[in-house]
Amino acid sequence: MSIFEYNGSALVAMVGKNCFAIASDRRFGVQLQTIATDFQRIYKIHDKVFIGLSGLATDAQTVYQRLVFRHKLYQLREERDMKPETFASLVSALLYEKRFGPYFCQPVIAGLGDEDKPFICTMDSIGAKELAKDFVVAGTASESLYGACEAMFKPDMEPEELFETISQALLSSVDRDCLSGWGGHVYVVTPTEVTERILKGRMD
Repeated sequence: MSIFEYNGSALVAMVGKNCFAIASDRRFGVQLQTIATDFQRIYKIHDKVFIGLSGLATDAQTVYQRLVFRHKLYQLREERDMKPETFASLVSALLYEKRFGPYFCQPVIAGLGDEDKPFICTMDSIGAKELAKDFVVAGTASESLYGACEAMFKPDMEPEELFETISQALLSSVDRDCLSGWGGHVYVVTPTEVTERILKGRMD
């Protein structure tokens, strides 16, 4: 078993019309044993930028703490919040610094940029960015997430339809992966509000 699969995870971010959604599963396990069913994988950097960290849970938490530290320094120096594109470059640089002994996590970054244009990207454990205009996925359920998102995604969805689409994609995908699941956690972000919802899924 790969170290990236040790704790299991499912992460997906999707773009709508001047909004985006980011969702994750809630299972924290050690290989096939489930330890917790309310684990947080998606973190808020500020009101318009969120990051989801799949992979080894300890490394994900370490990376998040380092990113919060760097973002606070940026806020003090620049007196503004980071744009999502800038934040993605920061994450990439942070991971690439440790390329000879990498953090075992694959981030998914989602945010609203200039003129509320949604931005999503993912990267590997050494910071090689992959940008997308529709959706990005990461984690042990990524293969089934690709299929579900490919089938369900439509451009320019309104926030409510986007929530429905990303939730169905997540729930149907984690059912095909035994290392992730146990409900879901969805954020839908528009220029004016952030909606957080907990999904109930199969509890096995």
